[in-house]
Amino acid sequence: MKDKIRSLRMERQFLYSRASEEEYIQLYRDLQPGQNVYWNGFGQPPSISFRASFDDIEFNRYRQRERQLIKGRFASGNLGWIIPEDIELFSALYRKPLLSPNPIQTIVLDFIERSGPYTIQQIKEETGLLVKEITPALHRLQEAFLIYEDQYDGEWNRGWYRFEEMFPDAELEKYTKKEALKIILQRYAYRMVWFDCGMAKSVYKIPEKDIKAATTELVGENVFAELDNGYILRSDLDILDSYSPKALNFIYAIHRNDVLYKSFEPVLKEQMKKLTEDFEYDHEPLQYLLIDGEFAGAVVGHFRNGPYDLNDVVCTLPNAKERKDEILNAVRSVNFGCLPERFMGKKI
Repeated sequence: MKDKIRSLRMERQFLYSRASEEEYIQLYRDLQPGQNVYWNGFGQPPSISFRASFDDIEFNRYRQRERQLIKGRFASGNLGWIIPEDIELFSALYRKPLLSPNPIQTIVLDFIERSGPYTIQQIKEETGLLVKEITPALHRLQEAFLIYEDQYDGEWNRGWYRFEEMFPDAELEKYTKKEALKIILQRYAYRMVWFDCGMAKSVYKIPEKDIKAATTELVGENVFAELDNGYILRSDLDILDSYSPKALNFIYAIHRNDVLYKSFEPVLKEQMKKLTEDFEYDHEPLQYLLIDGEFAGAVVGHFRNGPYDLNDVVCTLPNAKERKDEILNAVRSVNFGCLPERFMGKKI
C-alpha cells in the first residue's frame, strides 16, 4: 500500500509528469497558500517547483499582475499567495481580529482608512512615524484582514489599501474555522493521498486538536477513512485497490517552502540533525533530496544571498554512490550551476 500511495502522490503532485496550465491552476489551488523559493526567492512570484510543463514563476507573475493571485499573511503570519475566490476560506483559518489596537496601529489604520492607499514611505512622511514602527503595525493590521498590500509586481514600493476597498464583496465570516479547515484538508488529502494530523499541522500551522476535530467529522461524514494512524479520502481506497504503482526514477532538490518538505519537516529536521551533528563545517540543510518519491538526504551548508555555500551532500540511500552523478546534477540545477564541495563527507 505504501508504494501505491507514494506513486499516486507523485502523480497528483505532477512530479511524475509535468502539469499543463489548467492542471497547474488546480494544483496551486489545492496547495495554497503559495510561496516563493525559500531564501533566494525574495520579491519573486510563488512557485511550485518541478511540477509545471512551463515556467510557473512567469505564469504566476502574470497572475499577480492580473490580481488572480493575492497576497496575505496566513500560516503563523507567513506571507503567501492565494486565489481571490478563496479569501473567505483563508480568512476563517487565519484572520486574527485586532480588538485592542495599540496607538501606532490606530494611527496607521486611521490614516489609510481616511485617504489611502499609501506606501510605507508616504505613511512615514505624513505621520512622522519611523519605518520600524510602521512596518510591524501594517503586518498586524494585515493579519486582521483590515488592510491589503497590493503587491501585483516585483516592486517594493507598493500601496496599502483598506481591505474592504479591494474586496467589497468578501464575507470574512462566511465559514467557521472548522468548516474552512474541512475544505482545505480535503484538497490536501487529494494531493498527498495519505496524511496524518502532524503533517497537516506542519503545513498549515494550525493546532493539532483543531485538525483532529475536523478529520473526525470528515470520517463521520464518510469523506475520510482512517488508515495507518492517518487519513485518506474514502474514494481513494477504491482507486488504490486497483491501482498499479508507477516506476519512479527521479531526483529533485526540494527547497524548504515546498509543501512536500513542510509536510515532513519535523521528521526530516531530526533526521538531518543526527546525520550532520559531527560535521565541523556549516551544515544547515539548504535543500532536501526527493529520490524516487521519498526524501533520502539533503544538501547542507550556509544560506547566502546569491549562491549558497554548498558544503556537503548527505544521503540515506544504500546505493548513494551509484547515483552520485544524478544527485549532483539535481543539486547543480537549483544552485546556479554550482557543485557542493563534498559528497558523503568526501571532497569532490
